[in-house]
Amino acid sequence: MAETAWRWVAILGALALTACGKPQATASGDWRAGMKVLKMAVSGNNDDPMLVRRRGAYRDQLSKALGMPVRLYESSDYNGVIQAVSSGQIDVAQIAGGGYANVDAQVGDKVAPILTPRQAEGETGYYSALVVRADSPVKTLADMRGRSLGYIDYNSTSGYLYPRAKLRQQGIDPDTFFGKTSFAGAHTQAVMALANGQFDGTFLQASGGDPQTGFTRGPLRTMARRGLIDLKDFRVVWTVGPMPSEATVVRTDRPQAMIDAVRGAMAALPYDEPELWPEIGQLDGSALTAVNREHYKDIIELRRAELAQRRGGGRP
Repeated sequence: MAETAWRWVAILGALALTACGKPQATASGDWRAGMKVLKMAVSGNNDDPMLVRRRGAYRDQLSKALGMPVRLYESSDYNGVIQAVSSGQIDVAQIAGGGYANVDAQVGDKVAPILTPRQAEGETGYYSALVVRADSPVKTLADMRGRSLGYIDYNSTSGYLYPRAKLRQQGIDPDTFFGKTSFAGAHTQAVMALANGQFDGTFLQASGGDPQTGFTRGPLRTMARRGLIDLKDFRVVWTVGPMPSEATVVRTDRPQAMIDAVRGAMAALPYDEPELWPEIGQLDGSALTAVNREHYKDIIELRRAELAQRRGGGRP
């Protein structure tokens, strides 16, 4: 926890040094003169080369389209990005649905989602998969009763918020159904902890398919491609979804011309750079599509219900 806190202090400190106040359009209407640089926050780390390339592609596309520098600020956890965008220290962020619900609870319409991934079939969501080791005696969700579980993060949609809500809808209280529970902090850490026997199961993101056809994307496949794990060592025993995919969000107190330019530049990337699009981990035929708060209303309500449950004495 101390290390995470210090990372967040460092991020805010760096942002403060470059802060230029609320961007305003000049008398001539050129909002760029009041901004100098666009600040964008992302969560995660540099362990995944594909993720690094994706961020670089977004940064370069925005910089070229906007005609100004774009600076990326990285947080090692979900809360770093949430607090950066909520406090107004950055202009744009990429954030999971559960994280956006947190931001919405803090600042309301001062932050708005503008884009989300859309697959070739028109799907704009992904799944949560309960994963166990292949040698585990757990074959079904019912077999996890009393066993240890690793969540991802309080602000993780697929790794905490959504599966807990769906368990309750099925008449299962996640606070009493599982034995010991803990938080891994991120999907990669959860996979490694599961592999090392630290808990019996964990909830992971899964996308690029559905429970019937199987999935082609997610932390298990990313780590397998990098040679960190063998897919044969893991097994999915339960899935829920789809849930809304991550959002690109903006501060609405920025110039509307800037918001429109960001939306247009990012949405144009798969068409402007069709050869680059699959190289940064995006599926063939996928794109970014426009969304607003309404798209995430169910996640916002699920988060409110989860907080009410926790305040009522439930344990994570």
